[in-house]
Amino acid sequence: MRVGIVGATGAVGRELVDVLGRRAFPVTSLRLFASARSAGTKTKTPFGDVTIEEFSDAAVRDLDLALLAVSGDFAKAHAPKMVEAGVTVVDNSSAFRLQDDVPLVVPEVNAAAAGTARLIANPNCTTAILVVALEPLRKAFGLKRVIVSTYQAASGAGAEGMAELERESRRVLVEGVKPAAEVFRWPLAFNVIPQIDSFQPNGYTREEMKVVWESRKIMGVPDLPISCTAVRIPTMRVHAEAVTIETERPVTPEAAREVLRNAPGVKLVDDPENGIYPMPINATGQDDVEAGRIRANPVFGNCGLDFFLCGDQLLKGAALNAVQIAEGLTIQARKAA
Repeated sequence: MRVGIVGATGAVGRELVDVLGRRAFPVTSLRLFASARSAGTKTKTPFGDVTIEEFSDAAVRDLDLALLAVSGDFAKAHAPKMVEAGVTVVDNSSAFRLQDDVPLVVPEVNAAAAGTARLIANPNCTTAILVVALEPLRKAFGLKRVIVSTYQAASGAGAEGMAELERESRRVLVEGVKPAAEVFRWPLAFNVIPQIDSFQPNGYTREEMKVVWESRKIMGVPDLPISCTAVRIPTMRVHAEAVTIETERPVTPEAAREVLRNAPGVKLVDDPENGIYPMPINATGQDDVEAGRIRANPVFGNCGLDFFLCGDQLLKGAALNAVQIAEGLTIQARKAA
């Protein structure tokens, strides 16, 4: 396939290049698009050296597949034109996720939803990490309600967010000064910020509501009660999530472990007595979402369960999921041929 990555110089864009190579995606030609200031520079890829091009609608018209790692406004302005030109688009932004006619896909959960669509939305990173563990539990035990608190890494704010965390942490430790903030609303170094994105009229942030709206759409349960609290923490690239669920049918920790042990995209990491549980330091660079700290929740009697997740925000939360969607599309194309 003739593949293009738009936003290729950002954190997700760079990860997309690596994932395509690592998973041996059938790339016949790879083109990388970014802003004018990056155009003309060469970068090494698993497919050889590639010169970065300045993006234009005309430049991408002959692609088979475009992977977008751009802002929602940029995606809204340009993705429909790509589709009209015959390009299949997988978009990482929030621009199209909640449109009824655009599939929102996590392949382990709802791969068939992509169908023959030419525009597919990649979910919010926190949502993708959550639903790969939540959906197998829903199938096994049913779901009445979900409460989740997220501990989200600096990478959620892009390469600039990671750079700011590293720079300001170094300044605190080396220079002994107070950390500053440009990318984040408040300093993130040695701090946690209980706000990601803008506050909504209901008191939740938009990031928190994305988890609600998108999880419902992906799992096909439009009325599922979900409450989320999203917190930015000073880690680099792995999001962690503390999840409480009330199930429709009785659930035990042992039964839940067995379900998650066999769930695609999930790695069971659950031996607390020996200090084995999901942690960002171990989940960094891993494709699977780690699940552990599985225990009965006494608030909901024999239908309550608590567990803890860690997933790489740049992989399952972004680049890996997008490439998995593209892989599914190639399989569909082969079948159709």
